[in-house]
Amino acid sequence: MMNWTRQAQRVKKDAQVFYFAFRHPRVGWPAKLVAVCTSGYLFSPIQLIPSFIPVIGFLDDFVVLFLGVLVLRRMVPPDVLAECRERAEAAEMSRRDEVRSPAAVVAFVAVATLWLVAAVFSSALVANYLAR
Repeated sequence: MMNWTRQAQRVKKDAQVFYFAFRHPRVGWPAKLVAVCTSGYLFSPIQLIPSFIPVIGFLDDFVVLFLGVLVLRRMVPPDVLAECRERAEAAEMSRRDEVRSPAAVVAFVAVATLWLVAAVFSSALVANYLAR
């Protein structure tokens, strides 16, 4: 179980590294396009394989994330990637020190709930359409 926790933390850190790389001025528009398309697909409620299908539903998300990270690592210059890793570590340290406000927690729960409802609703619509 500890291995899964470490892997999840690594994915979270990589996401933040690529966010900083996306905003870096030395990163070209093709790399930014790959980052936007990868994250857009992951957060989109419309997907090739609906997520409500056990195991296989999340397989396409994993493949898109894996390929997106591989392509981004090749497209972003190594020195920019190292700088972005340092910025991500600094941001993680400051985030540990800050206190979360109750309003921020409520806002997060509201947005997450809306996203979940949209994902379930769109998946149900796709399933209903495919059943006809």
